[in-house]
Amino acid sequence: MSEPLGTVARPVRVAIIGAGPAGFYAAEALLKQKDVAVRIDIFNRLPTPHGLVREGVAPDHQSIKAVTRVYDKLAASEGVRYFGNVTFGKDLLHEDLKRHYDQIVYAVGAQSDRKMGIPGEELQGSVPATIFVGWYNGHPDYRDMQFDLSHERVLVVGNGNVAMDVTRILVTDPEELAKTDIADHALEALRASKVREVVMLGRRGPAQAAFTTPELKEFGELAGVDVVVDPADLQLDPQSEAGLRDDKTAARNLELLRAYAARPLSGAPRRIVMRFLVSPVEILGEGGAVKAVRVERNELQMGPDGSLRARGTGVFETIECGLILRSVGYRGVPLPGVPFNNAGGTIPNVAGRVTEHGSGENVPGEYVVGWAKRGPSGVIGTNKPDAAATVAAMIEDVKNGVLTPAPGDGAIEALLHERGVDYVSYADWRTLDSYEAEQGAAQGRPRVKVTRVPEMMEIIRRGRSA
Repeated sequence: MSEPLGTVARPVRVAIIGAGPAGFYAAEALLKQKDVAVRIDIFNRLPTPHGLVREGVAPDHQSIKAVTRVYDKLAASEGVRYFGNVTFGKDLLHEDLKRHYDQIVYAVGAQSDRKMGIPGEELQGSVPATIFVGWYNGHPDYRDMQFDLSHERVLVVGNGNVAMDVTRILVTDPEELAKTDIADHALEALRASKVREVVMLGRRGPAQAAFTTPELKEFGELAGVDVVVDPADLQLDPQSEAGLRDDKTAARNLELLRAYAARPLSGAPRRIVMRFLVSPVEILGEGGAVKAVRVERNELQMGPDGSLRARGTGVFETIECGLILRSVGYRGVPLPGVPFNNAGGTIPNVAGRVTEHGSGENVPGEYVVGWAKRGPSGVIGTNKPDAAATVAAMIEDVKNGVLTPAPGDGAIEALLHERGVDYVSYADWRTLDSYEAEQGAAQGRPRVKVTRVPEMMEIIRRGRSA
């Protein structure tokens, strides 16, 4: 007679797809519960773990990256294994996971961006901010991208924290960035940059801006940078004014913006111009590349749901620029064999349990966490309670006996070897991590990132044979 699922003799075998914060917090929540024995395998497409902590957090925000120490401890836990350099849908198929694992957790984030849907968006020099972020953070997919920084003005569309990050990186003194773990190729390009002004465009007013106060405060602390805000943009309509009473972040932001608006310009060599109530309506080109952006002035109007929405007023202006970075939202991409809600860009679910798109029926043994579950919202820490909620559903399903134990033996290493996949263990990653840190120490930096997968694998293989 087979052992009951979730006992020490037959632990629940869990596969987590994605090694970013959401994936690690799911592992943490599984390990913290005491009632069900589990064994966890974490799979990641790149050799390097930590997801957006490595590839998304701005290089001048090193303190945020300290969270990886928690992930390191989780990865060292008994019953947890890491498989990097394994692509879901290619090296490892959905049916493989169903055969070898009792539960599957998708922690794949939101890898694509939303488009503005305006003419000229496909011109050279019109780029998602996510790609620019990946480029300066050394993401292998984007490290060979080229950005034209020979023009004096860049436009950034959006006013969330990603928009704030790319704006700040564009105007920060490269010698300050040289003390961080910014990718070497990006540092070289930024040293040669001619950009002197970054204009941020927000379609709604300052009270609706999505950035956080610490990010806004950083703008005023940048050496050699003026922050320009038109006081007229800070005049609020009655609904926005009333909303400040219940939104302390918006109230603090407005106070800081008013301080910037009142601050005399210093004649600094670089500047950030923050605009509100404007939307790009067309990107204008010359020779196939971005030349300028036509924008429309907006006003706020109450929507049927009570929210304030931007509506064009028919007043236009044209702003010359050589590069436009859009940061207007993110969305997931479909995974082979996994339900997907194309409208929302998420994996359909109820309380973290994956459901069939359309019928809404549960897909037994499949779960989702993070941005793939709830959409692109929150900060790194938001993933912790989100993952805990999904894990509670997972444990409930084990206890209620609704799972069919996987027929396979869980020997996924043999399957990967058979397919010629050179997967990366966490010990392998620590070899690469140590290499990067040593290179960084020689330059007084946190690390010097290796940005090409073949080079990563070469360093790892040398470490294995040492």
